Amino acid sequence: MSYEKVKQATKTFVGTKQAVKAIKAGQVKEIVVAQDAEERITQPVIALAQEKGIPISFVESRKDLGKACGIQVGAAVVAIAVD
Repeated sequence: MSYEKVKQATKTFVGTKQAVKAIKAGQVKEIVVAQDAEERITQPVIALAQEKGIPISFVESRKDLGKACGIQVGAAVVAIAVD
């Protein structure tokens, strides 16, 4: 289900650094996190999203999350931009 949300999103921020920047700039309405990603990579984004009250969804696979974004590599974190 969250893969579909990512595919349908008009704009996304892929990766931890991009997601953190976008959250701080107030441009994010939801975060999608891959459960098979390393916690040390995803934890800063999750903590910031919780602090800002942004909903967090979890998906199983980094590989599939990357595919949903249209990239050839896995993605640990994807932020969905505010429309």
